[in-house]
Amino acid sequence: MNDARQPAERETQPHAYAPVQDLTSLITALRETAAERDRAGGHAAREKQWIADAGLLTLAVPHEFGGAFGGASGGLDGAHWYDVYQTIRAIATVDSALAHLLGFQCLQIVSVDVWGNAEQRARYLNGTVREQWWWGNAVNPLDTRLVATATTDGGYRLHGAKGFCSGTRGSQMMTVSGHDAAAGKSVYGVVPTTREGITVHDDWDPIGQRQTDSGTVSFDNVRLEPHEVMHRSDVPRVTLRTLVSQLVLTNLFVGIAQGALDEARRYFTQYTRPWITSGVARAADDPYQLQRFGEMRLKTIGAEAMADRAARALDDAWNKGFALDAQQRAHVALATSEAKVFAHRAALDVSEALFDACGARATGAPLALDRFWRNARVHTLHDPLDYRVRDIGRYALEGTLPDVSLYT
Repeated sequence: MNDARQPAERETQPHAYAPVQDLTSLITALRETAAERDRAGGHAAREKQWIADAGLLTLAVPHEFGGAFGGASGGLDGAHWYDVYQTIRAIATVDSALAHLLGFQCLQIVSVDVWGNAEQRARYLNGTVREQWWWGNAVNPLDTRLVATATTDGGYRLHGAKGFCSGTRGSQMMTVSGHDAAAGKSVYGVVPTTREGITVHDDWDPIGQRQTDSGTVSFDNVRLEPHEVMHRSDVPRVTLRTLVSQLVLTNLFVGIAQGALDEARRYFTQYTRPWITSGVARAADDPYQLQRFGEMRLKTIGAEAMADRAARALDDAWNKGFALDAQQRAHVALATSEAKVFAHRAALDVSEALFDACGARATGAPLALDRFWRNARVHTLHDPLDYRVRDIGRYALEGTLPDVSLYT
């Protein structure tokens, strides 16, 4: 049987780890090693265990199954989407790759919650709480290489590959989608990552987001049991899953902008000297630098506000359950696109302005301050910005709301 957690030779940390018990200590610990791990790439096994130790793997599991999501109290014991995204964003300020892993953990849990039947929800959501499963993702809808062949008992055989499979390495469970050519439809399901015939390849080597375990997964005659097949529908509540995904990315962008501004401030106040013709004794009194930091802050807090607005809209829609109608859902899609455009631009602009503020010495490789821009650049290519701006423009001119798609 293949061990989907192998090969382990690129793991960048030993298996021994210091205990991390809350979000604040987790963020502090991640920041201490973020630059080194960014340069090394590979699989962050120790840091993923820290995330588990902080109790975050079940952040999106509904309260009825023992998780943190739902309830009336708010906070970790009654989280809502606003709380989930605040947590993802906070981690992204120091490490957007591991924030991505947590965000996609939440997304796979939501996939089971909205696509699964009652028995599947109970099995997999209770199992996540009981076993502390990490979830991987092999649902990339634009990659149609994975073929699903129906079997006589209602299951499938999976053969082929999926790319951009975030979180698969080191995971215990995986959501998967394949194409059933005979029936002309997509097939969705859940499989254990270590099932015979599954190989998780260590081939993820981008310029940024280097520890998201997002390589290729190949399937060699893999059995998808009948009870593992999930049946996706297109009712408005179920399609909120797409917007959950888009707001994960949005809040990664916001966290990158926040983190870049924080690092720029930290470096600037410690090391930056006034320019020789500035006429000021302190770099912090340079009017051009004051304007630069002012612009960076405006972009960052604007992105924060837009993302918070969209998260609250998602919470309102989610709470309507199956009473949610298509127009209400479309307004959440519009708010999500508006927030994502704003956050996309803020992440790129602030992470570049960091260097204008801090100067040539800030480009030293050991500092890895370029990781904010590189991480933003990789993730902002997830889907074209232009089509989101087009949708927003249509609404601004004619009140036309976005259609449901793979990305809206």
